[in-house]
Amino acid sequence: MLVDSHCHLNFPELAENIHDVRQLMHDEKITHALCVSVTLDKFPEVLALAENHDNFFASVGVHPDYENIQEPTVEELVKLAEHPKVVAIGETGLDYFRLTGDLSWQRERFRTHIRAAIIAGKPLIIHTRNAVEDTLKIMREEGIERAGGVLHCFTESLDMALAAIEMGFYISFSGIVTFKNAKDLKEVAKQIPLSRMLVETDSPYLAPVPFRGKTNQPAYVKHVAQEIADLRGISIEEVAEATTANFFKLFKQAATSQQ
Repeated sequence: MLVDSHCHLNFPELAENIHDVRQLMHDEKITHALCVSVTLDKFPEVLALAENHDNFFASVGVHPDYENIQEPTVEELVKLAEHPKVVAIGETGLDYFRLTGDLSWQRERFRTHIRAAIIAGKPLIIHTRNAVEDTLKIMREEGIERAGGVLHCFTESLDMALAAIEMGFYISFSGIVTFKNAKDLKEVAKQIPLSRMLVETDSPYLAPVPFRGKTNQPAYVKHVAQEIADLRGISIEEVAEATTANFFKLFKQAATSQQ
């Protein structure tokens, strides 16, 4: 059994075929999926998926790539996170790859999410790209260990992964780890503790080998788990057991809703 810890099932590529998506999840023994919010205006779609399906959960947040959009407040995020199927705040963070110039608004948005997560008592889903120094700096300044969370779709260095783990974070690997040119990332996947690892698809994007270039979906998370198992010289069953346990340890609200 595996869990897809990060996907975007409300995006049209998947929402229009949700029955087939769920059937393939069942066939491949992918038991649960976390549907992640990227803007507040689309949050109702994310929440509806979680409300309508027992094995789906939701997050609430605004992705750092979206400029000139409704900015969340701490109070708003905390209020929306009260819903029992909302298990996390995010995705949030910093992205200095897609956007350039004065990104102070991005850093302030990140801080808003951290503060909301601490008040709400729910973990953070963090997106970070080409922003290692500022991401870790803000995490430390805001006392992020009081919330905990995950660095999702991780593509950075082992040093960054270990720094985040020291603050109580998990590291999540996507289909990128299956790509031939992801040699450095494969090394990270080999070295970090299995007890601090999650797997994800980030679907509909970043389909793993052998589906690279196609629409990704939660069922394909097994290929991420298999790659990690191969890299570490262990069985996929061991990866599945550990990452599933880690998911429910981190997202405590998800575990509670299954009881």
